[in-house]
Amino acid sequence: MEFRPIDLANKLDVGTSALRHYEEWGIVPKASRKANGYRVYTEVHEAYFQCIRAMYPGFGMKVVRQVMPLLQESKFTEALWEVNAVQADIFERRKQAMDAIEILSPNNIQDFMQKQQKKYYTIGEVERELHIPASTLRHWEKEDLITPERNPENGYRIYTRDDMRKLLIIRTVQPSVYLLDIVRDILDKVQQHRLMDVRKIVLDSLAYMDYQIEQQLRGMHYLYELCKLLKRQDSGL
Repeated sequence: MEFRPIDLANKLDVGTSALRHYEEWGIVPKASRKANGYRVYTEVHEAYFQCIRAMYPGFGMKVVRQVMPLLQESKFTEALWEVNAVQADIFERRKQAMDAIEILSPNNIQDFMQKQQKKYYTIGEVERELHIPASTLRHWEKEDLITPERNPENGYRIYTRDDMRKLLIIRTVQPSVYLLDIVRDILDKVQQHRLMDVRKIVLDSLAYMDYQIEQQLRGMHYLYELCKLLKRQDSGL
């Protein structure tokens, strides 16, 4: 079965320019051309386009652009592992968000602070206490999430008890909310003692992950159907 670009675009409710962009990006096979130069799409193209549109909400275009070329090379297993890595990541982020909800209760924050008896901590001590790599601490400093003082004697970074609390919160919420701008907003709310607002941000993040996993399931269905079609095509059936 053959489709004109306009017919397939109308069927998928997209513009013909989107079809061209997908082809230019190499995430669908090249269309054949008629004598007049017009593209001709097939049911395989339709399956690719449907799969792309179904996967985008749950996986994003970056993953789509990694997976679709693999399918064109008949690397079906490799494509599935790419998708699986994304699902494993969201599973871990959900676990961390659930931990964040517990840690961000006023009692748990207070318990944490009571355990911090020292006035200052070195970067190595922060690494051991909070399990945050020094490279990550420097990155957060570069992003203005934390501004440690400097030891006047040697210039080394030193972290206060309040810094330790901030770092605990950043470490706890950053994997689930992802964007550093949201982390900054969370820190502002913590400074204002608005822990309930902070917990709501994390709960909203959890709700979005629930939506995302549903969209991923839908995308996986279309990916499975596309793989079946391509395998049949490869086998000549």
